[in-house]
Amino acid sequence: MAEDRQNRRYPQNLQGVLQLALDAGSGAEGPAPVEPISVERSVWLREALAEACKGQMDEVEQMKQCLAILHKEEVNCVGDRDEDEDERESVFELLSDLCENLDNARDLMVLGGLDLCVSRYLSHVQSRLRWSSAQLIASCAQNMPQVQDHLLKINALPKLLQLTDSDPHPTVRVKALYAVSCLVREQEAGLAAFLFHDGFSVMMRGMQSEHEKLQTKSAFLLLNLLTSHPEQKNTVVSMGMVQQLVSVLRMPHSLVHEHVLGALCCLVEDCEKGLKDCRDPSLGLEELLRLRARELRGKEESQEELDFCDRLRMACFHGCQSDDHGMDR
Repeated sequence: MAEDRQNRRYPQNLQGVLQLALDAGSGAEGPAPVEPISVERSVWLREALAEACKGQMDEVEQMKQCLAILHKEEVNCVGDRDEDEDERESVFELLSDLCENLDNARDLMVLGGLDLCVSRYLSHVQSRLRWSSAQLIASCAQNMPQVQDHLLKINALPKLLQLTDSDPHPTVRVKALYAVSCLVREQEAGLAAFLFHDGFSVMMRGMQSEHEKLQTKSAFLLLNLLTSHPEQKNTVVSMGMVQQLVSVLRMPHSLVHEHVLGALCCLVEDCEKGLKDCRDPSLGLEELLRLRARELRGKEESQEELDFCDRLRMACFHGCQSDDHGMDR
């Protein structure tokens, strides 16, 4: 019972510790404390905060040990090579987990871990170490402007785009694209570098690849960038993107088509050239959309794709939609 009372008085998690510290020192606001902080409570509070800081320091030490493994020379003996690569892959997994904490991501950058990823492991001969490195870069860059800026300065983006575009292993391409996304979404400097390195062409080729996951993620990033940066519509349309997107729609139906239709909807809104391209009779888009809408109606899981389909038909071929809308249903 005494232990239960003490647990209720002294919280076990860091948030509770910090709140207790705030409460203890906040005489300026709120009701006055019933009694001053006791010696016992003060000692416990200092110990709890020290333990919390120690935990953070332990994670920094873990990262230092991980980097020591990644820095060491690789073995040449055939029998030991797999074991060595297994160890490095496990190290990357641990670092990715640790760097979900934004403070750890920043610490890894300061320790030189991201430089090591870009200079050595993105070009590693083993595909699993290339994709592990790309995954770690993505984990660190997500929602971290300071880390994003550093990665852009050390030219991570062109290397990631090259992997996305041409790596022989599909998982490397997908992980590299994820890292690209973390560097360019909601990041003006990242978008500028993306445009400089012809990133939209990489997205176009990704949508035309034979790997469905890469197709889908390329189309999703394209849709996101067009939605966030409508000023890029003319740039994309001038590349022949409308024609390329329609060619993707003619491929066997898959998850990528929802994002492709969404991108086409973006390209016809407030973009005269995009609208003109969609209306080009040689594309046959009107009939393609009519058939696709007929296939999708009544399928609850396809409602968003159907909405994009109807929206595109209305924007491009107004007057045709009402003629057969009831018939399709």
